[in-house]
Amino acid sequence: MGYFLRTLQLLSTCVAISLVGSLDSWTVPTSTWSFVILCFCCLMTLIILIIESLALQYRFSFSWGDFLLCHACYLALFCLLVSIIYPTTYVQFLPCNPSRDRAIAATAFCFISTVAYATEAIWILGWPRTGDFTGYIGSLPFLLKMLETLVACVILPFISNPYLYMDHPLLVSCVAVYSICFILGIVTILLNLANYENWLPVSSSMFHLVLSLLSVLLYIGALVLWPLYQFDEKFGGQPERSRDVSCQHRLTNYVCVWDQRLAVAILTAINLLIYVADLVYWAHHVSVGTEDQPGDS
Repeated sequence: MGYFLRTLQLLSTCVAISLVGSLDSWTVPTSTWSFVILCFCCLMTLIILIIESLALQYRFSFSWGDFLLCHACYLALFCLLVSIIYPTTYVQFLPCNPSRDRAIAATAFCFISTVAYATEAIWILGWPRTGDFTGYIGSLPFLLKMLETLVACVILPFISNPYLYMDHPLLVSCVAVYSICFILGIVTILLNLANYENWLPVSSSMFHLVLSLLSVLLYIGALVLWPLYQFDEKFGGQPERSRDVSCQHRLTNYVCVWDQRLAVAILTAINLLIYVADLVYWAHHVSVGTEDQPGDS
């Protein structure tokens, strides 16, 4: 079952990559982001196929079952995001021609990949709960961390346009916030999967609490600075969409600059709420004095 699903994942992502790559869309941030995400999914699936074909998974110190489940959940959501963002921010602006047909076909194959990865996740969840699972995957902390990194991943294509922030150092700091918090989230998940948290000089709960508090403070700053410098005329922003030349007419085949600014502001607010929920969870975890792993609590 696993071999069949991963073969389907590999083939569908490869076809989607070839279709997206055949289009002249490298100047469109969301199209380039979709191409990179699909390449990442294809590469990860290929690596797992090679590892399991050579039976190398038994040599790793971390939980292989947790890793496979995390891999399937993340890549299913990544492909789902591409299936939504790619057509809504790029395909719909294309004229009716063969390029549009290839872009629609790429979206269809990306959706097939989504179904294949989601099926794998459901299949793995049906495995017996043996020593291959630590219990972290599926817990509330993991779900929150996964949402945080996914929202940050969606922000990345919208801030890939340097025109949005290069004129203001404080806006550059917002981009740094998104990048730093995204990296911290990935590192936290890897630490939990590898059970390396026991090596930390502080308790696991306190470690997560400090990281959550830091992320909340950084995102509060970004939520204040980004709208202030993007939409307030006093700070050089554009408060009205109609004043953005790229939004007045269909001059481009992608989302206009003002809409990109608005998308980042909304996603920042959404991610801040998720980080606050994460902070509340770990604050409660520390206050009641439990030091168990999230999967055991």
